[in-house]
Amino acid sequence: MLSVRCTPEDEKIIKTYAATQDKSVSELLRELVMEKIEEEYDLEIVHEYLVKKDKKTLFTADEVEKELGL
Repeated sequence: MLSVRCTPEDEKIIKTYAATQDKSVSELLRELVMEKIEEEYDLEIVHEYLVKKDKKTLFTADEVEKELGL
């Protein structure tokens, strides 16, 4: 179980937004946190690809077909 502290103003905004999404506050916060974690993970994968990209040779589909004689 987790607990989140926020100002009364933030609490009102969060509860109002959750209601507009037809979700409980717990459900809304859980989804938002998981989405944030997934986004950061995806960005990390992209960054790793970009770092390694310069060390690899990439070919177009046409180049691969020509090399394979297709």
